[in-house]
Amino acid sequence: MSSMQSNSSTDVTFVRPATFFISDFSNIPHAKYYYVFLSLVYVVTVLGNSFIMCIIYLVRRLHTAKYIAVFHLALSDLCGSSALIPKIIDMFLFDHQDISYEVCLTNMFFVYHFMNLQSLTLLALAYDRLVAICFPLQYHAIVTKPAMFLIIGVMWIVSVTFFSVLVGLVNRISFCRSNVLNSYFCDYAPICSLACNDNSINILMGKISYGLLICTPLILIIISYLCISVALLKIAHGADRIKAIKTCTSHLILVAIFYLPVLCNVLAAVTTPLHQNTQIINNSLTQTIPPMLNPIIYTLKTEEVMQSIKELYKRCKVSTTKERMAVLDQKVLHHK
Repeated sequence: MSSMQSNSSTDVTFVRPATFFISDFSNIPHAKYYYVFLSLVYVVTVLGNSFIMCIIYLVRRLHTAKYIAVFHLALSDLCGSSALIPKIIDMFLFDHQDISYEVCLTNMFFVYHFMNLQSLTLLALAYDRLVAICFPLQYHAIVTKPAMFLIIGVMWIVSVTFFSVLVGLVNRISFCRSNVLNSYFCDYAPICSLACNDNSINILMGKISYGLLICTPLILIIISYLCISVALLKIAHGADRIKAIKTCTSHLILVAIFYLPVLCNVLAAVTTPLHQNTQIINNSLTQTIPPMLNPIIYTLKTEEVMQSIKELYKRCKVSTTKERMAVLDQKVLHHK
């Protein structure tokens, strides 16, 4: 085990490693190609989410409460992937698997914080659809830009506070067995499993974290769509019903690709003991693929966004044509 640092108090001595060692795949040939694949995923994620944020920023008609939430989702996806993938690439492609204790806890905080923001933003978008379909006449009075900024602000305060406490509780763990983490990043559960003192509070906080991160938002989203379904059944005209359903399809797809892989991983881990390699692949794909797909889905499945992209393209084309004409006019005048 690497060097340890002891923090003594009157009753308890806490032993902390100077570094953690993040383990890699075991006995998989050409494992580095997987991390090259994650590098490509990261590039697409950065380009896609930057693109959707630029479109929302540049097109005035997208400056609405709903698209403030979409912008925040893209920002959370971008920041979450940036907290995770570059560190994975650095560790496993460039063999920097030793990570200092402080950097490890910082990395853990940001990965969990932005993953939680992704989950809560999907809940905010479900709230937007609920009000739009169930209370259409009051929608613009209820879902306002100040209200959405307030919701996002509360998300940040709750998430930062909770995960600061969660990560801070790692400091009460004493590590006297090993500093090897069987994961692909500084994950909370593998760190807690290395404890050689009482870690019951940490385990409890881990379960609460899972409930806040996955279960509670998902349950609220399901409830919101049950209410939406009831409202849709009351719509007399089939065309209006289909139009209302179309406004929800992109959000439902985002919810499915975020929550289903996580739930499947948890179910598989509970029912069948998974090999470490399988766990690394499943969990890393679960965290990296949805942020890559989200902007693609919103671009292709949302008519408003597609129309805005076309308008922006035409505007740029007209602007470029005018510039070229101005240059040609100047050349003609110069020759005369």
